[in-house]
Amino acid sequence: MFLGLSFPVDTLAQSIPRTAARQVQQETGTLTGQIRLADGQAAESVAVLVQGTSLGTNTDADGRFRLQAPAGWLTVAVTHVGYVTQLLTVEVKAGQAVAMAPLTLAKDQRQLSEVTVTGNRSINEKPVAVGKLPVRPLDLPQSIVTIDQQVLEQQQVLRISDALANVSGVYVMGTTGGTQEELASRGFSMGSNNTFKNGVRYNNGALPEATALESFEVMKGSNAILYGNVAAGGIINLVTKKPRFEQGGQVGMRVGSYDFYKPFVDVYGAVNSSEHVAYRVNATYENARSFRQGVSSNRFYVNPSLLFKVGEKTDLLVEGDYLHDERTPDYGIGTINYRIVDVPRSRFLGSKWAYNNTDQTSLTTTLTHRLSDRWQVRLIGGYQGYDNDQRSTSRPIGVLENGDWSRNAQGSQTMQDYFLGELDVTGKFKTFFLSHAVLVGMDADKYNTTTPSYTAVAYDKINILDLDKYKQRADLPALSLASRNHTPIRRVGAYVQDLISVDEKVKILAGVRYTYQETGTKSLSYKDYSVTQSKRYDDAFSPRLGLVYQPIKTSSIFASYSNSFVLNSGISQTGGALPPSTLNQFEVGVKNDLFNGAVSANVTAYHIVNDGQVQTILQNSPSFNPDFPNAQELAGEVTSKGLEVDILSKPYKGWSLIGGYSYNHTSYTKSNIYEVGSLLRYNPNHTANLSVFYTLDHSTLRGLQAGFTAYYVGERQAGRNTRLVGSNGQPINDTFQLIPLPGYTQFDASVGYAYQRLTLRLKLSNLLDKLSYNAHDDNSINPIAPRQMAATLTYQL
Repeated sequence: MFLGLSFPVDTLAQSIPRTAARQVQQETGTLTGQIRLADGQAAESVAVLVQGTSLGTNTDADGRFRLQAPAGWLTVAVTHVGYVTQLLTVEVKAGQAVAMAPLTLAKDQRQLSEVTVTGNRSINEKPVAVGKLPVRPLDLPQSIVTIDQQVLEQQQVLRISDALANVSGVYVMGTTGGTQEELASRGFSMGSNNTFKNGVRYNNGALPEATALESFEVMKGSNAILYGNVAAGGIINLVTKKPRFEQGGQVGMRVGSYDFYKPFVDVYGAVNSSEHVAYRVNATYENARSFRQGVSSNRFYVNPSLLFKVGEKTDLLVEGDYLHDERTPDYGIGTINYRIVDVPRSRFLGSKWAYNNTDQTSLTTTLTHRLSDRWQVRLIGGYQGYDNDQRSTSRPIGVLENGDWSRNAQGSQTMQDYFLGELDVTGKFKTFFLSHAVLVGMDADKYNTTTPSYTAVAYDKINILDLDKYKQRADLPALSLASRNHTPIRRVGAYVQDLISVDEKVKILAGVRYTYQETGTKSLSYKDYSVTQSKRYDDAFSPRLGLVYQPIKTSSIFASYSNSFVLNSGISQTGGALPPSTLNQFEVGVKNDLFNGAVSANVTAYHIVNDGQVQTILQNSPSFNPDFPNAQELAGEVTSKGLEVDILSKPYKGWSLIGGYSYNHTSYTKSNIYEVGSLLRYNPNHTANLSVFYTLDHSTLRGLQAGFTAYYVGERQAGRNTRLVGSNGQPINDTFQLIPLPGYTQFDASVGYAYQRLTLRLKLSNLLDKLSYNAHDDNSINPIAPRQMAATLTYQL
């Protein structure tokens, strides 16, 4: 941020004494509003002053403000460096909230030649909620990217994978029968342990709803000290929209190709004009067919939240959501002898009766108490319920050269309850010449997961090259239970982290976490009614050490090391608990805020070693045990190394830009199962992204916006690595092969127009109609979507 911009705002904030509330007359009201800049962007840190008093405030990241003021007619000054100061006369009524009409600040031509003004903090300046410690990313030895609500709306983000097109090195590694998006970073899966919503773990077995998101946070690399059991690539935090005391919201409708319909509503405000209780409710319904014939989806989502101002120093935030998702499971177009089949992109090999139904409920309560200006206590309680039921035909495995395939019918269920309690204390203090920003906390969580499995039965025969060759069955067969697995997990952790400022240029981040974990399994086999039980007790210290050097205030050079362990929650082929995997991570990088903070450019290199890579044991594997069809195994040591570049700009003269590039090489470095040096599946060596948007500022076309997004994913490997089954390390009758998935570049084009309270946005995705595939396990090969059109109309309340 420019000194010219930040000085008056910071000075204003400091000039308002903590006893300002005493200067407010006994008869008071509340003044709210939203400020925008001339280019249509929300204006952060704009000063809103009540003339003749010491009362004032600054706008937040969305340009909104809320100010308690004396009742009566007041003159309000709205001022921002580089823009013309606005003087407004408003009437504040006692005990009521008065909303000012939206205000757009005009540029001050006398100052434009001397100063460039940008209204939002850069990604290196704005702390992320999932980081727990309220310090700017520029001071942390870690790569961090935040995608805010403005970008999500510009790009009409529908799924989490759409938002990932703005973050280097984070990508979709699989689609799990079209029912979820398996995400990965730096060569490692970012499963449910690495997915968070408002700082609480969130099961990503169903497609998360993006409509309710306020921002999208990614902390790459090691986060074990903060959250314990997380994989190596990084974590994702979905931040939902929060309650507001001013009345507002929007209603909208999105329509698109293949009969896509999605109405949505977002309303917020004070409860009965209260100054102590605010609410927000997001809700949406979605119904769609697909470019895949016979595939459809139907879902409903609601996200209510309440904010209680318990006192001057205490806030209580209660957030909940409910998702009901129904969709057709779709395992793709199939392969023949590990070759992708040349059939129409729309060909569906499943049955008409197949279904995948998910109900997901979550509740999070966050109590924040400010002990002083420098110390804060936060207490979090969270619950999540997840229930999935699926019936379908099997993945197209064992297809003959002529295309004939004997299908099985199969079923699965997952029922999970998750509970979390967390206590964090953050504060700042000094010891001699050292400044400290410290985090001390502890957490406890538990999973209760039950997974009944069903015996697959022979169903019918089809030909994947010619669906008319055989008559397909249309009935849903009865499936018998094969086993019921119950997997309780209990975990307790305590952690301390200190960001030590030696001076203005040198900072040290040091911390450690201790985790104790109980992992149990209880499996009931319905074949012989036998019961298998086991329990593991694991504990570990997870240290973290980082060094940050800042030669100037807007640049930093960092290096870090961390050690952690990851819980492997699956079961072995004998029904026992799997041991955890240990990871060592090294990371170095450079962060820069260039051109007075207008552009952030960050470069990161990393080296990660995982001593125990987990994978599912397939039916045609020598390790497969039919009594435990979902069993997993440790495949050996995997090493990931790579480079990432992230570039993000603030809006400047209507322009905004996001760009990135990543290189990754993840391979087996020690293994008794696979060839040493073979690449880990599903991970592209190269990804790149570029997003450019422009908002017109001309009086006749003000509100018109256009832009494009380009996303490149390099070649990946599906299938299975060559297996070593001989004692001499040579393959013996190994039928496993790798399937190359072609790289592709996808272009999306967008245009939008805002007039008063109405906004219309159009989007054309996969503009060049590129064809490539996502994969899941051995033979689930799903084509990416072809060219599609979407239109979104919103009305601001």
